[in-house]
This record gives sequence, structure tokens and C-alpha cells, in this order.
Amino acid sequence: MITNVSTTTSTAAANASMKSSLGLSSDDFMKLFVAQLQNQDPLQPQDPGQMLDQLSQMTMVEESYNNNTALSSLLAAQNNTATMNSFSFIGTNVIANGNAVAFDGTNQASLHYNLSVPTTSSTVTISDASGNVVKTAALGAQSAGNLTYAWDGTGTNGNLLPAGSYTFAIKSTSASGAAVAATTYTTGLVTGVDMSGATPMLNIGGASVALTDVIGVQG
Repeated sequence: MITNVSTTTSTAAANASMKSSLGLSSDDFMKLFVAQLQNQDPLQPQDPGQMLDQLSQMTMVEESYNNNTALSSLLAAQNNTATMNSFSFIGTNVIANGNAVAFDGTNQASLHYNLSVPTTSSTVTISDASGNVVKTAALGAQSAGNLTYAWDGTGTNGNLLPAGSYTFAIKSTSASGAAVAATTYTTGLVTGVDMSGATPMLNIGGASVALTDVIGVQG
């Protein structure tokens, strides 16, 4: 008996939700369908084929609605799982797509990037949170692959910059004189998670990266 009550309550809730979304629930349709049968002209009864079409269309609409509802529930569950999984990154060093770098005011920061081909010259430009360039350094010729620039936290004038979040860019030229685009990465220790937005953001010092941008965990 308890099962029947639970099932009835669940069905009623589903019908209410369907009516709110589509303006017509399966119960409403059946009432109209029965009324159509009761009030048909005995001398000109409804075409059975048309009535079957109506039933078929309503069934398809209800199935489509139920599928969409189930998909929405699945996506919500996946988002909740991703949110909970984001906490497991706290205390780990990650590498993610991006160009942010956190400087703690004392220790040097590692700027990671990748070049698809060797270059004859490369330059790194570091900017503060306001977008102002604080340092430009020549890197010389670079090999292809994953590379790292160790930044000591000083600006172009040699003075130590304050702790905070910075960004960097790599400009390179190949032997033929063509510009070579570099892929930059944000790396560092995850110290917290910000869940105020649609996507969890991992805090890395003064910088932050989206959970979806994480491509690996460093040892």
C-alpha cells in the first residue's frame, strides 16, 4: 500500500511538472480524449485512425519530456560529482591551460609553455593584474617541446614585485622569420576551491583556473 501511495505521488508530481512546462499533462489529454469519445456524433463517429494518431502523438510528447527530464537530472548529477571531485585537488600541484602565474613575494615562480618547433629567438612578457607590463626578458633560441622560465619575481628595473597574480606571454620567431605561437600553462599548488560560479575554480596562490582547464597533476 505504501508503494502505491509513493507511485501515485510521483506520477502526480510528474504530471504537474509536465503541465507547467508544456501546458498539458497526460491526465489532461486523457480527459479531453474521453470527452471526445463521449460527445462524438453516433452517425459520424471519430475516425479510429485519427484517434490512434492522437494517442501516438501524446505518447511521443510524454516520452520526449521524460527523456529530457532524465537527461537534465543526469547532467545535474554529473555537475555535482565534478564539484565534489574538485575538492580532491586541494593540496596537489596541477597543470592547466592558461597563462596565469602566482608569485608569493619571495620564491621564484615557474612559467611553463610549449613550442611546436625550435625558435631562433623568444621573449617572455609578464604583466600584472591590471594588464601593465612589469617585465620583458629575452630567452634566446629555444628548442621545441615543453619549456620553463624561472621568474625571480623582479620587474624590468630589477626590483622585487609584490605578491599577487600575474600573466605571461611568449613571443617567438622561427629560423625562417615566421612567428611561432606558444601554448602557455598555469601551474602550482591548489590551495582552495571557489564554487560561486557555474564551474568550480581552483585557487593557485593569487591565481585561479577552471576545473575544466586542468590537464594534469604534477608529482
